Amino acid sequence: MADRPVRCGPMNAKRTESRPGIAVVTGAGSGIGRAVAVELLGAGWSVALAGRRAQTLEETAALAPEGVSLTVPTDVSRPQDVDALFSAVVDRFGRVDLLFNNAGTFGPGGVPVEELPYDAWRHVVDTNLNGAFLCAQAAYRRMKEQDPQGGRIINNGSISAHTPRPHSVAYTATKHALTGLTKSLSLDGRPYGIAVGQIDIGNAATDMTARMQTGALQANGEIAPEPVMDVADVARTVRHMAELPLEANVQFATVLATAMPYVGRG
Repeated sequence: MADRPVRCGPMNAKRTESRPGIAVVTGAGSGIGRAVAVELLGAGWSVALAGRRAQTLEETAALAPEGVSLTVPTDVSRPQDVDALFSAVVDRFGRVDLLFNNAGTFGPGGVPVEELPYDAWRHVVDTNLNGAFLCAQAAYRRMKEQDPQGGRIINNGSISAHTPRPHSVAYTATKHALTGLTKSLSLDGRPYGIAVGQIDIGNAATDMTARMQTGALQANGEIAPEPVMDVADVARTVRHMAELPLEANVQFATVLATAMPYVGRG
């Protein structure tokens, strides 16, 4: 798509609450990634939209015509794709201020542990965990080297980073692991002004959660509908985390549909 005029000011100016910067959003072609990208674009950020399908990335960019965007088809499980993504961002914008590490997959739903094919397990791990690591590593390198130094990484965890659903062993394992990744990156980033946090989301209304409203398997074996929330509320939360000064960090945030079966016994 044609480049749009950059509105974010000098590339080497330190980002403050009043001057949005350069963001990379993975999984930006749909769902939470699309909502967050549109929110950031509308707030004046320049956003690199990463995802597997070029067409859906272009559709996301078109939803925020006043924003400054770059679309980069990317498979986050492939190191060469991730390197190409961040090279394109730095070539276009000069730096990286924010990574929203959002790309992920649930894997085959409703498959018991003993029937889950190894290839399916590996695909979820490669996307949710290895992909998050590769993108975080690439962002970390740029943030450490750039001037002014520093930036922010926000990992998309999940309610499953705390509590599993039935038949979700691969997804749950990767989301628990993502919490460890967040903590380790947060610690290692301190000397370089790299703030790392995690948002754990429950039942945002997207295509991925459409089945929740008609019926989802519960721990007691019943099928029951679950409440959902507007995905725009997630996007606003991510933007708040993103626009804090680097001296402040939301380490973990949980945003969920108020009445979903999570707290207590549901």
